[in-house]
Amino acid sequence: MTTIVVTGGTGTLGRLVTQRLEADGHEVRVLSRSARPHAVDLREGGPALDAALAGAGTVVHCASSPRGGDERAAEHLIAAARRAGVEHLVYISIVGVDRVPFGYYRSKLAVERLVENSGIGWTVLRATQFHDLLLTLFQGLAKAPLIPVPAGVSDQPVEAAEVADRLAGAALGAPAGRLPDMGGPEVRSMADLAGAYVRATGRRRPVVNVPLAGRAYRAFRAGGHLTPGRAVGKATFEDYLGRRFGS
Repeated sequence: MTTIVVTGGTGTLGRLVTQRLEADGHEVRVLSRSARPHAVDLREGGPALDAALAGAGTVVHCASSPRGGDERAAEHLIAAARRAGVEHLVYISIVGVDRVPFGYYRSKLAVERLVENSGIGWTVLRATQFHDLLLTLFQGLAKAPLIPVPAGVSDQPVEAAEVADRLAGAALGAPAGRLPDMGGPEVRSMADLAGAYVRATGRRRPVVNVPLAGRAYRAFRAGGHLTPGRAVGKATFEDYLGRRFGS
């Protein structure tokens, strides 16, 4: 049986991928800065990373940080994967990384290119934003007397568990290159999504559309981060909120 390494295996997505693979009886090594026995900072690399990848056939790369360092981490991971003889590298990216000039998106696109040129069999899946991210965003904004959202911007949130299913399936298959994008079931305005959060939590906060400026904002307004033709997710934002806060 092939040993599968999941980087970022304690995070929102990586934890779910790990659970699905283990439920199917596969040997999974969870790699993160805090996971034992494979506590590794990918940005630093080193012998601990080589030890974590020894004997592994597949690596699912879920580790990522908006604070930077993804490209350096990917370079260390790919070099160690080559040394270990890894045959399949699976990477989770974001819909629109090639269309929206946003710093974090540019970094994700750069990692895609590193994966594609790694010399290792690869699979890349782009997904839209997780429900969890929107919840975190709205919880932060709701600390103010009102909830400001970017005017004219829509989103297409997807259930992290559904993305995990797709990613785990990809890890068990042969390298497939770029998979079809995966989007949530609905494209909805940020104001509408924020209103759903307000109703689900019982908060009394007006939602206010705020116009912004800049190239990234224009690209988001144009829907560069959406994939309406690939609305394959099933769970809506209300479904997610219902599980978190009750019906």
